[in-house]
Amino acid sequence: MSLRVALLLALVLSPAPALARQVTWTFDNLQSIGKLRPQVVGDPKVEDSTVGKAVVFDGVDDALYLGRHPLAGAAQFTVEATFRPDGGAFEQRWLHLASDDPANQTRMLFEIRVVGDSWYLDSFVKGKGYSQVLIDPKKLHPVGRWYHVAQTFDGKTYRSYVDGVLECEATLENFSPQMPGNASVGVRYNRVNYFHGAVRTARFTDRALKPGAFKLLRRK
Repeated sequence: MSLRVALLLALVLSPAPALARQVTWTFDNLQSIGKLRPQVVGDPKVEDSTVGKAVVFDGVDDALYLGRHPLAGAAQFTVEATFRPDGGAFEQRWLHLASDDPANQTRMLFEIRVVGDSWYLDSFVKGKGYSQVLIDPKKLHPVGRWYHVAQTFDGKTYRSYVDGVLECEATLENFSPQMPGNASVGVRYNRVNYFHGAVRTARFTDRALKPGAFKLLRRK
C-alpha cells in the first residue's frame, strides 16, 4: 500500500471531531427562555430596542432565575451576551451561573462597575482549586448603548472581550468542569447587586471561540 493511499484511508476512517454544543437564551419574553420557564422576581419588562426585544431590569429588585447551568461539564467554554448597561450603582452583577453542589460551589459570571456615565467589565470564574477575575478599570465604555461581551477559556488561557476586542487575559490553572446548577440574570444569585439595564441574548458554547466566531450585534 502506498503512503498516499494509507494517508487517504486514515483520513476517511478517522472519527470526525465532535461538534460544539451551543445553548442560546433570547430574552424577548418572560414565559420561556431557552425552553426554560424563568422564575420572575420583581417586575422586569420586555421592551423593543434597536437590537430586538429585550428584558429590562430596574436595578432595584428585578431579576430572572433559570434552572440550568448551560456550561456544566464543559472543559472549555465561551459565554457571550448582548446587553445594555444604563448606569446606576457602582457594582452590578447581571449574569451568574452557579453549581448547586454545596461541597463545590462553582460560578461563572459577568459584572459591571459603573463610574459616572461609563462602565467597565468584570468577568469571573471560580471553582475548587481555581479563581480568576478579569477586570481593567481603565477600559471604560459609555452607558446607554448596546454591547456584545464574551469570556472564553481554551484549557489554558481565560480571556474577556467587549465588541470582539480583547479586554483582559490570564492563565487559569487547575480548572475542572463545573457541576450542574442554575442561573440568575439581572442580579447576583443571592439577590444583591441588582442590574440596571437590558439583556437581549446569552450564548454558551463548550469550546473556546475566536472573536471571528462570536455572534456580534446586529442593530436594526
